[in-house]
Amino acid sequence: MTEEKILLDHGSGGKASHSMFSDMILPLFENFELSKQDDGATLDVEGTTLAFSTDSYVVDPIFFPGGNIGDLAVNGTINDISMCGATPKYISVGLIIEEGLPIKDFKLILETMATAAKKAGVKIVTGDTKVVPKGKADKIFINTSGIGVISPNVNVSGSNAKPGDKIIVSGTIADHGITILSSREGLKFDSDIKTDSAPLNKMVQSIIQSNCDIHVLRDPTRGGLGTTLNEIASQSNVGIKIDEQSLPIRGPVQGICELLGFDPLYVANEGKLIAFVPQKDAQKTLEIIQRDEFGKDAVIIGEVTSEDSGKVFLKTTIGGLRIIDMLTGEQFPRIC
Repeated sequence: MTEEKILLDHGSGGKASHSMFSDMILPLFENFELSKQDDGATLDVEGTTLAFSTDSYVVDPIFFPGGNIGDLAVNGTINDISMCGATPKYISVGLIIEEGLPIKDFKLILETMATAAKKAGVKIVTGDTKVVPKGKADKIFINTSGIGVISPNVNVSGSNAKPGDKIIVSGTIADHGITILSSREGLKFDSDIKTDSAPLNKMVQSIIQSNCDIHVLRDPTRGGLGTTLNEIASQSNVGIKIDEQSLPIRGPVQGICELLGFDPLYVANEGKLIAFVPQKDAQKTLEIIQRDEFGKDAVIIGEVTSEDSGKVFLKTTIGGLRIIDMLTGEQFPRIC
């Protein structure tokens, strides 16, 4: 009998990842906060509601057009905290460095982390550094954890989607994943494709301060938009329908996906959010997002239905409906 082993698929954010979490991890550590399966835990600490999140970054290559592993890690944790409806305050940084990493590269990564934190208005307040022998890692891995404060009357969760909600995406999808793939494989294209990595905390706070009723916020990172929508449909026990004609995809990114056989719905993003908002607040929320520097291409892409609970459908340009299932298998690993 062949021994079961961890595969790259388990890190895809898709079916294998969710199976690993639900079958192996959750039963051992199960508690109310963890079982919600949001981007971060919501914690009540002596009357203050906090959001707490952690993530690890193993992206290959560590430098790519528009950024590097350092600002990617800082922005990623800022966004996970923000998707809980919180204001990010503090971040920790854990560095696992492979012997032989050039000092100039290490300094550049640290500098971009500092710049990203300053831009977002958060502080890096604690951390740890480890060095492993050459060949025991791949240049540098980074873990970041964050803490943020959730204001009273804010209740954002993947389990809060309601029939009739409009679904907003804050900009073009698949930019980050295609950037990493192109850099990794040395692919050269005429167009200027770069990561969309960006802090979304100021965008989120603008939405919350507007008093719009926000049900769900999520950043569609690993597994892309398609996988994230499936997660929310399952958490909220609702159906979701999106319109292919409304999906914001840059022409060059769409072209590369078609050329290489990738579906942009399953390609990672690092600077986009999805917002589920009641119809009455959808247009106002959209306009607020569009005024943000990272939300100029925001659009409404679909709505929540009471039918087909747990399912996501795409209305295609030719008029039919296509089931958008959770990602099966790893399109390309180490994307974040």
